[in-house]
Amino acid sequence: MFTRAVSRLSRKRPPSDIHDGDGSSSSGHQSLKSTAKWASSLENLLEDPEGVQRFREFLKKEFSEENVLFWLACEDFKKTEDRKQEKAKEIYMTFLSNKASSQVNVEGQSRLTEKILEEPHPLMFQKLQDQIFNLMKYDSYSRFLKSDLFLKPKRTEEEEEEPPDAQTAAKRASRIYNT
Repeated sequence: MFTRAVSRLSRKRPPSDIHDGDGSSSSGHQSLKSTAKWASSLENLLEDPEGVQRFREFLKKEFSEENVLFWLACEDFKKTEDRKQEKAKEIYMTFLSNKASSQVNVEGQSRLTEKILEEPHPLMFQKLQDQIFNLMKYDSYSRFLKSDLFLKPKRTEEEEEEPPDAQTAAKRASRIYNT
């Protein structure tokens, strides 16, 4: 059940991908390419479904995918209207309990007890979510920006952006000046 929510969440379109006032999709004509947006901040990366997917792949290789899954689950939980207690328990059992299948590494004093699950509220996981976000931001994210999962699509976007005439002109110029 939780896995479905996470995969559904990672496919959601970010607000910038919905539609502008004139009905056209704003993502198709953005001034920044996807990888440029991902490189500008972890927040921008986490708003883009493809960015989330690539970051998850990277974290999976680093054996820390649970961090982004927890962060996404908390984001989903904040928007949840119904079955809050059930969803809070699911997050707790999946990521926070001592027996969690995908336990996240949070400071000991920040750990929640099962008692808090009796009265769930949208921000009950906020402190822990912030810890995990900062862990990703200052640790995994910088390594992701140096990984092939980021660099390959970045190179592809750069090559698509550069017109063929510019490439040949640059080659001609280098031949002229290097002879």
